Amino acid sequence: MPTLWVDADACPKVARDIIIRAAERTSTDAWFVANHTVPLPRSAWVKALAVSQGFDAADDEIVERIQANDLLITSDLPLAMSAIERGAKVMTTRGEALNANNIRARVQMRDFMETMRASGEHTGGPKGYTDADRREFANALDRWLAKNG
Repeated sequence: MPTLWVDADACPKVARDIIIRAAERTSTDAWFVANHTVPLPRSAWVKALAVSQGFDAADDEIVERIQANDLLITSDLPLAMSAIERGAKVMTTRGEALNANNIRARVQMRDFMETMRASGEHTGGPKGYTDADRREFANALDRWLAKNG
């Protein structure tokens, strides 16, 4: 059974709750990795891993531990690319699949937007997490678990 890895530093609480319920329902190990303590229920399936403070410490820990065919849940594109290179599957908290076919273009667009912001351009931030995002994520996670469980 593959393991779920969650980049918990930026995971919305509603998505965290969906992951917890899905892990319990399907008896799937789910690791929430962050550089702070993540409040989680007591569970045989849901675990927290608090790493040392530091830039990308949680990301580095995930990349070190993730295995081929595990699922990483993150919106961090460089982390997603590293996990894909290790053979893992990646999904955002909005239910979007990231893979070898689309990750490089997404990282390049992210880098371009970062350059625009650094030059003083106002590009806006990510849109808020909506009920539609929550539903899409829950459905995508359920489909992935049914297929890979």
